[in-house]
Amino acid sequence: MSLAEVIKETFNQVFNKDPEVIVKSPGRINVIGEHTDYNNGFVLPAAIDKSVYIGIAKRNDDQIVLHSIDYNESYQTDVASLAFGPELWTNYILGVTRILRQRTDAVKGYNLVVVGDVPLGSGLSSSAALTCATSFSLSKLFDLNLSKLEIAQIGQQTEHEAVGVRCGIMDQFASVFGQDNSLIKLDCRSLEYEYIPIELDGYEILLLNTNVKHSLASSAYNKRRESCEAAVALVKEKYTEVESLRDVTLDQLDELVKPVNAEYYQKAKFVVEENERLLKATQALKSNDIKTLGKLLYDAHWALSKEYEVSCEELDFLVSTVSTYPEVAGARMMGGGFGGCTINIIKNGKSNDVINKLSDLYFNKFSLNLKPITVSISNGTHEIL
Repeated sequence: MSLAEVIKETFNQVFNKDPEVIVKSPGRINVIGEHTDYNNGFVLPAAIDKSVYIGIAKRNDDQIVLHSIDYNESYQTDVASLAFGPELWTNYILGVTRILRQRTDAVKGYNLVVVGDVPLGSGLSSSAALTCATSFSLSKLFDLNLSKLEIAQIGQQTEHEAVGVRCGIMDQFASVFGQDNSLIKLDCRSLEYEYIPIELDGYEILLLNTNVKHSLASSAYNKRRESCEAAVALVKEKYTEVESLRDVTLDQLDELVKPVNAEYYQKAKFVVEENERLLKATQALKSNDIKTLGKLLYDAHWALSKEYEVSCEELDFLVSTVSTYPEVAGARMMGGGFGGCTINIIKNGKSNDVINKLSDLYFNKFSLNLKPITVSISNGTHEIL
């Protein structure tokens, strides 16, 4: 049974009626360009074939009733108060609803069922998939006519206001704008984007989930952002035209930030160099230069680990180990950090060999099972009923 069918069946069981709308919104991978989005830089994500599904229907009163199949939980509030629940999944949905209610009173009571197959805590942006699915389904249900960009921006705003993570736009943009077999080169300042066909001639993408998520992820994320903003402020004192790290050069960092604060300098230097790596990776993809692409991924990982300091022992172990395997062209940690997945570019047909070699080594070192995740590049958020 497909997840869309599971949604429909559960909706009938819980609410004794069919959903009026069913929406599918995918998670994402990001080939390179980490922690650049909230610094107005470049990113290179893609939507994947792991998604969040929402079924929704109007009610005849002002109540909102939510049901999660994955957690086997329900929660109820009313449109006027939109009181957040004790579980985070409810707050993403109600956070979106609150933002839309501030725009229009067209949003009324509704019933909603949610399920997904985006692995939680794996760096595949299940939260962005959930917020985008919510915005899209509410837009359809209440005829709000939200644009794709508005849906992505509402998802980002929800992360900021309802969850307290000051994320950039990448995850939500990829979830909404994804296109089959294409990466999205996104300029996070102008929001101009380009679809780049992904043709890894002779290679495939494999994600390896560490099955860890260290608790400092959210607070550290915000701290890194503050360091970047502080570096920009130091540069801006002399170069008033500077608005973000996108505008900053390494020479300016050496001149104005390095003498003042080593932490700000290190974090800002990473972002400037990560943007450069992404532009080189884009060219490597266009010319099918897998060797150069792979090296850039390795370089990005160790910069994320040693300079931006958002990796962890488990991620470093996986990347360090596969770097000795000739069938692996490149690998790095993916996502906000402190756990989640590595993304690996592996010769076609060799993924199982890599998994078999790594699994015992990983378990012996960390007493954790290594979870491989195969993904394909998919379309973005869309209605399926």
